[in-house]
Amino acid sequence: MKRFLKEKFQLTDTGAEGLRKSILASFWYYVSLMLPMIIFLSFVKLVIDNKIVSPYIYGIVIIIATIIIYFVINREYKTSYNETYKESANLRIEIADILKSLPISYFSKHDVSDLAQTIMADVSAIEHALSHAVNHAFGLIFFFCLISTMLLIGNFKLALCVILPILLSLLLLFISKRNQISMRKKHYKILRDITEYFQSSIENNNEIKSYDLKEETLKKLLKDLEDSEKLQVESELSQSIPVSVAGWITNLSIAFTIYFGVNFFMSGELEFINLIGYTLAAVMISNSFVTLYLYIAEIFYLDARINRIKELRSTKIQTGEIQEFDNYDITFENVRFSYDKNETEVIKGISFVAKQNEITALIGPSGCGKSTILRLISRLFDYDSGKIYIGDKDIKTVETECLFEKISIVFQDVVLFNTSVMENIRIGNINASDEEVMNAAKIAGCEEFIDNLPEKYNTFIGENGAKLSGGERQRLSIARALLKDAPIILLDEIAASLDVENEFKLQQGLNRLIKDKTVIIISHRMKSIENVDKIVLLNAGLIDSIGRHDELLEKSELYRNLIEKSKKTEEFKY
Repeated sequence: MKRFLKEKFQLTDTGAEGLRKSILASFWYYVSLMLPMIIFLSFVKLVIDNKIVSPYIYGIVIIIATIIIYFVINREYKTSYNETYKESANLRIEIADILKSLPISYFSKHDVSDLAQTIMADVSAIEHALSHAVNHAFGLIFFFCLISTMLLIGNFKLALCVILPILLSLLLLFISKRNQISMRKKHYKILRDITEYFQSSIENNNEIKSYDLKEETLKKLLKDLEDSEKLQVESELSQSIPVSVAGWITNLSIAFTIYFGVNFFMSGELEFINLIGYTLAAVMISNSFVTLYLYIAEIFYLDARINRIKELRSTKIQTGEIQEFDNYDITFENVRFSYDKNETEVIKGISFVAKQNEITALIGPSGCGKSTILRLISRLFDYDSGKIYIGDKDIKTVETECLFEKISIVFQDVVLFNTSVMENIRIGNINASDEEVMNAAKIAGCEEFIDNLPEKYNTFIGENGAKLSGGERQRLSIARALLKDAPIILLDEIAASLDVENEFKLQQGLNRLIKDKTVIIISHRMKSIENVDKIVLLNAGLIDSIGRHDELLEKSELYRNLIEKSKKTEEFKY
């Protein structure tokens, strides 16, 4: 049963065990509710048959039964909620661990708001269902099997009057299951789309205002909400109608029991006390099953959310082992890669070596695969074929965290946090002292603007550095990477947002840091890479040529064209 619950509701091992305990507690809860009625009817039958010895004994038994019921209900409540809250915490932690292990390629294909909804809304829905629906549903079904067996043993014909309408209503509900789940999935998807559009609208608020797209954005949002509302109504009807009909059929068990029971009593086939007992059983069971159908509807509602978690768990994660490196030469051997298996290759079989204690520049026209190469080196994406080595280790055999420790990366898209300047830089090395942070900031050319901030290094910079300019944000990101002091440094257009003076300061800082390091840099400023140790010129995912500046000027027409365009750009006047 534990394995079934774990797979069915995508629970952790402890969660499945907790749910099993909760179901068992719910089962005894329903048994305890029936117990006083059974004792009372037994007492009445003994009185009618003049077999009662002492009513005090039954009084004591009823008191004991009441105490047992109290403790069972109290235990059931504690078990259900304690285990549920433990599991919701465990699920969120597990999902966070899964997300931490997933390759960046997964996040490029899934919306961040969608993942946030999985962690918060989906787990909350599962949490509510586990504490209110799943345990009671399974507990009641097991209780129904027990009480049905007892009823069939007592009087087979009258037991069928109680049981058959219940079974018929259950059959109707499960026949409508596919339609209910289908409608819920549609509604689930449109809610996710609306959430994503909300987030996108907030993030791009400045662009929406500047391009006068407020009315168009609002219209789309209102239309999506209207569509969602219509789908919500259809979804609710797809559940409420079967549940209502099933509830009506369930109540037939009371009518059938009374009608046929009276006939059996009149014909002498049934004692009056048994008629009362079966009628009470029919009332209790039918009322319980009306509630059960609401539980089942909530379980059906979980289907899309459970599948979302199942998809996360089944996603292939990057594996590897902790490795020690003899050196940090980076070698590409006939590497091929596409962002999607069905799309055109971005990298089409390239081979080159970036030596330790050298600066290697990747250059080429836009879209030729430069940034992709940096992503492959850092295992943000895994290459499709060929080999990438650091030293003599294939990076696919290296644990990602072990690899990340050896690499400092600065991409064009800067990510900063709404905390102080000091702590944003310290992310590069959380154990760094304030002096080390300040030194990294100085090398990256950050001191100039930090000194002008209200609280210097203790100034909070807003969401993703909103209070800073693009160049200032870029320099903080560079300082963070320098502070990490990793043996491999990957720099993607780090000077794009810098002025000439700060670019010069940065280059001086880099020259002091590259000793014994492997540095790969991407730059569109051709002047800035003229003195590097090696230039790898790319074109449409292939290597055009490799060499130093003077060598490429002689042998590569593409390189000469890039130099010429770069000069024209620098000389351009508005």
